Order: sequence, then structure tokens, then C-alpha cells
Amino acid sequence: MLNRFFYVIAIAGWFLAGICNPSAALSASPIELISNFRVSQGLGRVTKDSTLDRIAQEQATAMAARDVLDHDLIGSFSSRVASSRSGGAAENIAYGHDSFTKTLDQWINSSGHRKNLLMPGASRVGVASAKSAKSGRTYWAMVIAGGYDQPRRAAAKAAAKAKSRDRVHPCRMSIMGLCLQRH
Repeated sequence: MLNRFFYVIAIAGWFLAGICNPSAALSASPIELISNFRVSQGLGRVTKDSTLDRIAQEQATAMAARDVLDHDLIGSFSSRVASSRSGGAAENIAYGHDSFTKTLDQWINSSGHRKNLLMPGASRVGVASAKSAKSGRTYWAMVIAGGYDQPRRAAAKAAAKAKSRDRVHPCRMSIMGLCLQRH
């Protein structure tokens, strides 16, 4: 019991040192920062996903090229995220801050963006930025997604249902759960 107590204290100290140490926050990747925030709120970590990175980069690049903050600049979010094959996804965009840490703080303090960061079941994320040649602004895009096993579960459920329909039932008639057979 005492060992467990010291273990919890050590983890808490390590976690607080990471949060309170600005150089540690600056050296952490965007994925680590998002994961740490999610864990602090009782949710699971996310991992970097190359498809989501590509989708985020295309969005950030398009916004920087036109110097416009807009979710639908290069198409609807649902059409852009379809290639990820996730069960659900969300996007945060922003401009103005050169560092991801400041951008993340902005999202955490905005209820809609915070809700996306805390998407239940999220397991993967992509983050990208691009600088506008016109204004020098840095544009950010983050795509977070989850539900990757849902399509497989749904397909398995449908197959099981079809299989049960195809089975030959030995009952000629069922009354109140009682199987009546004719021989």
C-alpha cells in the first residue's frame, strides 16, 4: 500500500513538472500536448495519424494561401475526412500564434474547440500549420478522429443477423416462448 502511494506521488510530481516547466511544454509535440490535455480530463491518449496529418496540412496550406480562416475552403469537412475511414471526426482551425502551445491554449479556452479536443473515443490526430506569404500569419489545422473499429463491428453484426435469419428453425410454431414441433 505504501509503495503504491509513493508511485502515485511520483507520477503526480512528474506530471506537474511537465506542465509547470515551460521548456518541457515547448519541446513536446502537438500530439503529446493534446494527449496530455485529454488524460488530464480523464480521456485516452491519441496517436499521430499520417492520413489525418495530410488532411490537416491540406487545410492549413489552403487557408494560408488564401489568408482566410474557413473550414470549407477546399471542400466540406465530411468529404475531406472520408479517406480516414474513421467512425467520427472533428476539426479545429486557428490563426495568429506561431507556437502550437499557444494555439492549443486558445482551443482549450473555447467551448466548441475544447469539445473537439475532448471527443469521446478519439484515438488518432493530425496537426499541421502553414504560414501566409501575404500576412505572415500562421494557420493551424487539427483533425481528431475515432471509431475506427465501428465499421468492422457493424459489418460483423450484420453478418451475424443474416446468418441467424438463414438458420432453419426446428419449431413449427412458437407460443409464449414454447416451441411446438410437428413430427
